[in-house]
Amino acid sequence: MMSRRSYLKHSIAAALVASGLTLMFAAPPATAGELSAQQILDGLKTSKTRSLSATARPELTADDMAFVKRVQGQSRSLSLNDREHMAEIAAKRPKIDLDINFDFNSAKLTAKAEPQLNSLGKALTSAELAGAVIMLGGHTDAKGGDSYNQKLSERRAETVKRFLVERYRIPAQNLVTSGYGKNGLKNAADPFDAVNRRVEIVNVAEKDQASNAK
Repeated sequence: MMSRRSYLKHSIAAALVASGLTLMFAAPPATAGELSAQQILDGLKTSKTRSLSATARPELTADDMAFVKRVQGQSRSLSLNDREHMAEIAAKRPKIDLDINFDFNSAKLTAKAEPQLNSLGKALTSAELAGAVIMLGGHTDAKGGDSYNQKLSERRAETVKRFLVERYRIPAQNLVTSGYGKNGLKNAADPFDAVNRRVEIVNVAEKDQASNAK
């Protein structure tokens, strides 16, 4: 018959094995700074009345609505004046920053970027955000010249747009891209900080607002 001490040893060993198997097959933890689809949705959705879960919906001016209509589906990069107008709209609309990984000195996505982009795709195809006009704003850190960073930020924003159109069938006309280069640093105290290399997502207009703009 097994002694009490022997029984305890076997029980502890079995528990350790079970614990190891649980850790082995558990889902890998999210990368630091990575947002879930629900977090993205919560950050972008608005409410016609103030609530704890959504930003109160700011009304777009007639000028803003006309601007949204004009840039929807535009294939070329926004002009300087258009970028400034979009930045003005973004300042009063719900938005989030996503850490999107790119290869160094390139607009090519890395494998690490896909989970975050998939979360974005799920959020933008949700019932709350489907049909909204979304701005994808590319940003870089302060390394390099103004012209180079401007073009790189535009290409990166276009890469994100292409992913969402091809993978999640989001209408291209609902995704407006804009590059801001190294302007609008998230961490101005450290211009070379990696947090400055990001893609800003802005809910420019909800489905009903976008419909009124057409």
